[in-house]
Amino acid sequence: MLNIKEIMNIIPHRSPFLLVDRIEEMEVGKRAVGKKCVTYNEPFFAGHFPQEPVMPGVLIIEALAQVGAVCCLSAEENKGKIGFLGGVNKAKFRGKVVPGDVLNLEERTGRRRQGNRNGGRKGRRVRRNHIHDRLGGSVVCLRKF
Repeated sequence: MLNIKEIMNIIPHRSPFLLVDRIEEMEVGKRAVGKKCVTYNEPFFAGHFPQEPVMPGVLIIEALAQVGAVCCLSAEENKGKIGFLGGVNKAKFRGKVVPGDVLNLEERTGRRRQGNRNGGRKGRRVRRNHIHDRLGGSVVCLRKF
């Protein structure tokens, strides 16, 4: 559905921190499924860990967050905005991600709230996302934004 160039028109991330290769399904503002093809040439594998390369968990979460950002920022009212990851709750890693794996990153947005809960800023919208990724059919990370 969206290739890398189209993703780059929506979110500001660039190499080496653009961690989504394509978006395969999307209901704007509601749900998105993206892919990340993990290769041995990823810059983080040089130090994590040279003898047994494993994708860092924080980068798996970042890839999931980027899929969520594409989904949210594709909505007409959010075009041209930048989304920031405000927190992660209940992250669980259930497997390793290694070179050659393909991450299927699925994002579903939760409800939106308005209020002045974040530093007294009135009208700030908070979106809660429940996201997981699958590797060959098995879940490797579950978490809630």
